[in-house]
Amino acid sequence: MRKLISRKNTNQRNCINTYICSVKSIKNTVWWITGASSGIGKDMAIYILNNGGNVVLSSRNEVKLKEVILQCNANENNYLILPLDLENTGNTEEICFTVIKKFSKIDFLINSGGISQRSTVAETSLDVDRRIMETNFFGTVALTKAVLPIMIKQQSGHICAVSSVVGKFGFPLRSAYSASKQALHGFFESLRAENVKNNIKVSLIIPGRINTSISNNALTKDGKVHGVLDDGQANSMSSTKAAKIIINGILKEKKEVLVGGKELLMVYIRRWFPRLFYYLASRVNTK
Repeated sequence: MRKLISRKNTNQRNCINTYICSVKSIKNTVWWITGASSGIGKDMAIYILNNGGNVVLSSRNEVKLKEVILQCNANENNYLILPLDLENTGNTEEICFTVIKKFSKIDFLINSGGISQRSTVAETSLDVDRRIMETNFFGTVALTKAVLPIMIKQQSGHICAVSSVVGKFGFPLRSAYSASKQALHGFFESLRAENVKNNIKVSLIIPGRINTSISNNALTKDGKVHGVLDDGQANSMSSTKAAKIIINGILKEKKEVLVGGKELLMVYIRRWFPRLFYYLASRVNTK
């Protein structure tokens, strides 16, 4: 019994120490978060601002970004609302200048913005495939390329891309979404290898089912909004908890941060038991 109590107390102390270290690491740093108007991006922004960090909040919806600020203990010196449409990123260098003018540096770039999908390959129009790739991959790449010279000049920085478990494997009803996320893995792993000499860290964030609006906003076969919260997401980990796990993983400089529930087992099943994975994937209802 004494051993169990001692172990429990040790775990509690470790959790407290981890939290204190995380908070200290956040203070006075500058985080640029895309997709900051909802879900994981929103909760990351709130957590960072409430713990002494500075945040650039970006998404297409400026009104919702302003609503996020109302939920934080922040003043106008600590944040910058910077609307950004990842599908149209022709002004990335200009908006980078706006960030540097405000904060003089960028410590973390969190590429959290993106859009999902709920349709089969056979029924999905090529325009929808292109839109998903443009937003999830090319939009993220464009912003990263604009921020990279700043971090190289600083000789420091940390760039993160929010992928998905389906960035690890293909899955029914997610063809273009899965492809866009797998493309991020190839791009950001190359980026990491090239910039070790510049002291730039790169992390891939791999969420499973998180209770966000991603399924509501997913595109269907003809580009319309799905408008339905998946059952699996409705009963999954909260975005608030996921955001804390992700931030802790980033501050520990993990190359990959997996976050979610039992669905993460599919990553390991795909790796070690591929035949079982193929069977399970083929049993998914696509109607």
